[in-house]
Amino acid sequence: MTPNAWIQIVVFLALLLALVKPLGHYMARVFDNLPCGLNRVLGPVERAIYRLAGVRPDVEMNWKTYAGAMLLFNFLGLLVVYGLQRMQPWLPLNPQLLGAVSADSSFNTAVSFATNTNWQGYGGESTMSYLTDAAGLTVQNFVSAAAGLAVLAALVRGFRRRPVVTTSRDGAAATRSATATPALAPIGNFWVDLTRSTLYILLPLSLVLALALVSQGVVQNFSSYKTVQLVEATTDATGAAVTEQTLPQGPAASQIAIKQLGTNGGGFFNVNSSHPFENPTPLSNLLELLAILALAAAVCYTLGVMMGDTRQGWAILAAMLLVFVPLTVLCTWMEQRGNPILASAGADQVASASQGGGNMEGKETRFGVPSSALWASATTAASNGSVNSMHDSYTPLGGMVPLVLMQLGEVVFGGVGSGLYGMLAFAIITVFVAGLMVGRTPEYLGKKIDAYEMKMASLVILFPPMIVLVGAAVAVVSPEGVKAIANPGAHGFSEILYAFSSAGNNNGSAFAGLGANTPFYNTALGIAMLIARYWLAIPMLAIAGSLAAKKYTPVSVGTLPTHRPLFVMMLASIVVLVGALTFIPALALGPIVEQLQMLKS
Repeated sequence: MTPNAWIQIVVFLALLLALVKPLGHYMARVFDNLPCGLNRVLGPVERAIYRLAGVRPDVEMNWKTYAGAMLLFNFLGLLVVYGLQRMQPWLPLNPQLLGAVSADSSFNTAVSFATNTNWQGYGGESTMSYLTDAAGLTVQNFVSAAAGLAVLAALVRGFRRRPVVTTSRDGAAATRSATATPALAPIGNFWVDLTRSTLYILLPLSLVLALALVSQGVVQNFSSYKTVQLVEATTDATGAAVTEQTLPQGPAASQIAIKQLGTNGGGFFNVNSSHPFENPTPLSNLLELLAILALAAAVCYTLGVMMGDTRQGWAILAAMLLVFVPLTVLCTWMEQRGNPILASAGADQVASASQGGGNMEGKETRFGVPSSALWASATTAASNGSVNSMHDSYTPLGGMVPLVLMQLGEVVFGGVGSGLYGMLAFAIITVFVAGLMVGRTPEYLGKKIDAYEMKMASLVILFPPMIVLVGAAVAVVSPEGVKAIANPGAHGFSEILYAFSSAGNNNGSAFAGLGANTPFYNTALGIAMLIARYWLAIPMLAIAGSLAAKKYTPVSVGTLPTHRPLFVMMLASIVVLVGALTFIPALALGPIVEQLQMLKS
């Protein structure tokens, strides 16, 4: 680890933590429908949306209605994105005259963007028209992220709500049965949460970030691609002379801003944020890197503000950092150590001159090892998936870090909203385990945790590993799955494991050595993404409904303080323990054995 690497990590974490409080406080006011500074400008727009859509913002939903609205909205968005891809040859804003996308690829992409995964088995600049990008993919970048924030807001209300108490004629207090039943307890209005998340949070921040990126040279236009003469002629693979190059254009900055802020990650160009038109300067790299984790970290403080105890939010954030920081350091260290096979060939000395040594394969020389490793850790800790280097070229243990961060369930920051509600599922399990240790009924944020909450939380932590391991197992025994591997042996297994870890945790990044744009992988990964998104969100909404119907439990001597270091350590330990028990056997067959083979060579 060089001093430069330490400085980059420390500066990044300092800037990230500086954003947590202001952003978190702002989002809490948005979800509580309090003045947030943009009401005069956006309030009329919000009310117009409700009138046009026929939404009554004062009417709340129970958890089943809320879940139904979310599923309906996402399904309709999925159909729109699928249709745009299939019909784009006959639609406007297609200056390159790109053809229709195949049915299996269209299905995969539609599911990917609707579920906030943004897995891409295609090259953006050679596959999608400007209309598909703007009206399909960019719109889903906003609303899929907003849906995650909406589910989180509903869950926090579930913790915060108290059953409505009425007074009978004889003066005795009685609990209204309508709110004492989990299926009927109100947790908010999905359409309001979706609208406010998009209008007041994602749109303004994306506008500011997009303008900043344009100032750094990120392209934003609807021009046709440009053909330019090369300064120096070269030859192609056949030996023919090449004297010109085609430069892609398009509305990139607007999509890049929301892909990072919404933890979407879908690249406008095929090589994603390593492309100079997406990420041209060190400042653009820093801004995009901060945007990946900014909202996912800030919602922890939002939780604390909405619950009336900011210490609870800081405790959750501390648990996330307790896992994230060591793994980031490990990834950076392994990449700076380099590949001994390349070093013996003299390649390491080439990198030493400008980047301080290390494994520069698959990395941009303008970013170097520290920035690339930090980005790889951040993008897989969040369910973002954008890349500024190729993870497939990392050292085995360096590449294992992004794998592990995804396999922990995307709860170390995770997606906007979805990462925190996933971590809260682990918090519920943590207080339950602590309750078993001392023989007391577990409590969290003023609500008792019973069997129902434990069952739902168990589904949340068990489904992602099941999707990953079952999907990878099917792929490695399927001829269609195996023939897509570019690198046989342990690394080929890692490529498959990475693909299903990415899809099964709504991340979207890839090892890039797997030919995944095939009917087999498009279908299998699409199904994995659907399950990973909705079979987690629905149990969390069920928990919200159950908690909303429960009365508040005052803190007692037997209550485990959930804002202190002991709870932070227990929470982080359980997250790591569940991930380790689930995935170490699979990791041993992939990156661990590959590391041993590399050292032996």
